[in-house]
Amino acid sequence: MNYFVTTSIPYVNGDPHLGHAMELVMADVIARCARQQNKSVIFSTGTDEHGGKMAEKAQELNLTEKAFTDQMSQKFRDLAKDLNISNDRFIRTTDAGHEQRAQIIWKNLEKDIFKSTYTGWYCTGDEAFFTEATVKENKGICPNHNRAYEQVKEENYFFKLTKYTDQIKNAIDSGAFRIIPATRKHEIQQILKDGLEDISISRPKGKISWGIPVPGDDTQVMYVWFEALMNYITVLGYPEHEDFQKFWPANVQVVGKDITRFHAAIWPGMLLGLGLPLPRVLYIHGFINIDGKKMSKSLGNYISPTEIIEKYSADVLRYYLLRHVSSYGDGDFSWKKLNEAYNNELANELGNAVQRTASMVTQYQNGIIGNILPPEHDIAQYNEALESCHFDRALDEIWEQVRGLNQYIDEQKPWAINKTGDKEHLQEILAYQASCLLEIAELLNPFMPETALKICHVFEEGVVHPIENTLFPRKDSSDTQSIAVPRQNDQILNNG
Repeated sequence: MNYFVTTSIPYVNGDPHLGHAMELVMADVIARCARQQNKSVIFSTGTDEHGGKMAEKAQELNLTEKAFTDQMSQKFRDLAKDLNISNDRFIRTTDAGHEQRAQIIWKNLEKDIFKSTYTGWYCTGDEAFFTEATVKENKGICPNHNRAYEQVKEENYFFKLTKYTDQIKNAIDSGAFRIIPATRKHEIQQILKDGLEDISISRPKGKISWGIPVPGDDTQVMYVWFEALMNYITVLGYPEHEDFQKFWPANVQVVGKDITRFHAAIWPGMLLGLGLPLPRVLYIHGFINIDGKKMSKSLGNYISPTEIIEKYSADVLRYYLLRHVSSYGDGDFSWKKLNEAYNNELANELGNAVQRTASMVTQYQNGIIGNILPPEHDIAQYNEALESCHFDRALDEIWEQVRGLNQYIDEQKPWAINKTGDKEHLQEILAYQASCLLEIAELLNPFMPETALKICHVFEEGVVHPIENTLFPRKDSSDTQSIAVPRQNDQILNNG
């Protein structure tokens, strides 16, 4: 079975932040799960690089637009690598292939495109138009960029989005186009109920030159948001490539809540205009704040994902973003919370379970585990959570097993059984512990691939292979060690 997963493509006017990291990791879990099920996967991410904002930033830095976007796009590619993201494709909207295919898409939508005069309030920082009500509410100043809205009157091309309102509504209502969580589905249903409007999809080249030219009209360029949405099919080689024939519609598209309307209304309208099926699932995540406040360089609370990875590891950051940020709402990051999760859950619970089991097998059985049988744990709720993009709940299910294993070790007291000389019973208990850890590793693999691989390396061959260093090594030596010492009732060496 073919399986296609996408993230949204971030606008590269600023450095990657934790929100970008979170979206990459969420989509990566989905892609890795599909691969575990032996599906043929294409997982795509990339960068959005056209528009007036890019031209402004490039000018400020005395760079060409292409040189600036080359630099910025590389930062997002590097972030994906640092996070151990398993994407198969990385698309840039400045790629020649995307630009050519975007023009084909425009031509194929021409029956729904018309030219008209547009008057509205525009903010270059957002690359978006705003209603009179929004401008009045903000007293004429864009709160995101602290700059006055510009009143714009210009001749643009429009897309007949209104034509597809009922079809989009029916697809969402019927579940053919599934939007999760339900709160986001209800938001877009209300927008559809209030009625969509035909949308402006171009800007005059005299005002914004950094964009893809409109076919047959050199005076206009495609509106950046409109052509950026096309990346989800241009990356597959729309319209003629075999990948497009095999992998569209997307199985899951992962986007942030601030771009819900683009992905739940405009993008479906474009697809319907092209005569294409809608994505099967649109998963919409929330925002991540820093210490309870909106992330902002001006507030001095900006944290680079790379900084966290350098101090802890990619897996530790992945774990935090997936378990301690709500999958269905907004979340929060703080160094204190990260350190607590690292020490209490990763080191003391999972790390200790691995360390205790490996140490006892090594000490009592010369490292030979014996016959490992798969444990019979019910993982239905884990699978259900993943199906619903409830990553935090899926990890809760894994941690039920981690805590259950530690409880089993405490209750069985293998160190005490070793003293009785009942080697058969001891081997049975330690083999069960190892088999539980291998199952935990398999469940954990989409979330924390490096950790899962390390656990498998220790136990999977039936002979313990010690881990160099620890399961969760800290990269900064100033902090406490990553795996806590065994608890008082589990002093393996002293009870041997």
